[in-house]
Amino acid sequence: MKYFLQTTTILLLLCASQAVHAQASHQDSLRGSPNSERSWWDVQHYDLSVSVDIAARTIKGVNRMTYKITGEPGKTMQLDLQDPMEITKISFADNKVLLSLPFEREGNVYHVDMSAIMKSGKNPKTISIEFSGKPRTAVNPPWDGGWIFKKDEKGRPWVSVACQGLGASVWYPCKDYQGDEPDKGASISIDVPDTLVAVANGRQSGKMLKRNGRAVYTWAVRNPINNYNIIPYIGKYVSFGENFKGAKGNLRCEYWVLDYDLEKAKKQFGRDVKRMLTCFEDWFGPYPFYEDTYKLVEAPHLGMEHQSAVAYGNKFRDGYLGRDLSGSGWGKDWDYIIVHESGHEWFGNNITTKDIADMWVHEGFTTYSEVVFTECVHGLAAANEYVQGLRRNITNDRAIIGEYGVNHEGGQDMYYKGANLIHIIRQLIKDDAKFKALLRGLNQQFYHQTVTSAQVEAYIITKTGLDLSKLFDQYLRDTRIPVLEYRIVGMNLSYRWTGTVPGFNMPVKVWIGEEPQWISPSGEWQTVILTHESTERILKADPNFYIRTSQVN
Repeated sequence: MKYFLQTTTILLLLCASQAVHAQASHQDSLRGSPNSERSWWDVQHYDLSVSVDIAARTIKGVNRMTYKITGEPGKTMQLDLQDPMEITKISFADNKVLLSLPFEREGNVYHVDMSAIMKSGKNPKTISIEFSGKPRTAVNPPWDGGWIFKKDEKGRPWVSVACQGLGASVWYPCKDYQGDEPDKGASISIDVPDTLVAVANGRQSGKMLKRNGRAVYTWAVRNPINNYNIIPYIGKYVSFGENFKGAKGNLRCEYWVLDYDLEKAKKQFGRDVKRMLTCFEDWFGPYPFYEDTYKLVEAPHLGMEHQSAVAYGNKFRDGYLGRDLSGSGWGKDWDYIIVHESGHEWFGNNITTKDIADMWVHEGFTTYSEVVFTECVHGLAAANEYVQGLRRNITNDRAIIGEYGVNHEGGQDMYYKGANLIHIIRQLIKDDAKFKALLRGLNQQFYHQTVTSAQVEAYIITKTGLDLSKLFDQYLRDTRIPVLEYRIVGMNLSYRWTGTVPGFNMPVKVWIGEEPQWISPSGEWQTVILTHESTERILKADPNFYIRTSQVN
């Protein structure tokens, strides 16, 4: 997740995004599409080793990438590594013969000549990709991406990476396409000074002290994982843990924090993690990565959904650095980063979109996880107020869905407008048990998969039996807020939708006086007879619908 704290920040970042979009180039297409140099092979596993020179802010390492051929073997393979990082060598071992594979660089892309190994069988193959350089440094993480070289409060090194959107190829060579996760997981070995500790995703599988004053920490993930989630954390870490008795048995929970924050972490994490996991397993289904543990790692930035190693930087405060983003008051007694970033384990890490143009699936549902958590703690009325309050952050400046194939995100309304879209669907279902089953069903149907928005939309339409296609078009692909125009003459109520996509016909619950009723407007005027006489001549729409009303003559 990327965060937007101030209106000026939002506008600057959106303008930058729009400028990049306007200049979509050949490089954007290479990065964002499953082109002919990518489509013939499928990543199975990354075995990543990296040595970090903190003083020089340089890294070097090797990525042993295992892949399988999915069709006719290609003559060329595209690998991604962003400037100023460089691939120095690519090799393949076959029958104890080490072959060096030639390659050419084109901007942030490397075209590897695979002709020497095309006919060596269709079993999974492993190539070793050596790399080095001074990676891009993040200036204001996580709002921009790159390596983070900071000092903790005692002046000791504190290092990590944040690269969502920018991509994992900002620091290591990979197939930097969200639609292809390593199916067999990944391992990462981090070579650091032995005075520090290195933490990463999954379970720790090794620690080796070297004679040169350095240590190597190795971590391994068994489940599929998105490239940008594979992250090292380096600092003066200490840890504590607990077991959570969850839907699939004991889930190991580990917490890695700077040594001087240990007591604060025990209090904050001890209060929120178990109640979050209990709530989310009830609403979304079992935590998707039992084999890899649940982990919070204190980070030198605000936060990010790094799978099984969630980055935490909320300073052990409630709300969002002490604020309630909804303005409703309900977001002040729980830790926003714990709840939101953990919600991404279900929506974003378990269910991952192939193209970042569809990232509303990550951010809309995860923002709705905040609503769900509010309901678990304070009840439905509080949850309704929370999601309604989030609307104050909606800008309606751009469509939520971006342009496909060029690594282009949609508008930032994917968070709050996306959550309100989901809340509208909940109202239309009219049965919270069925709504909960829908959320659980999504995580079961698309378990550990990469998907498209079209697949998610089709699943929801099929499971609900509701015609929601125009609803999705309105809220995902249009920027207008639907306006319910109405007039009341005697006992006759007339109404229609305006400011909508053609064919928009969403039913809505309304009140005239104290009696609620459902109406089904379209783009044409319709008239019904009111079922109860009332002195009220004002129509009020259910506030759980993100719409506007307008009384006309």
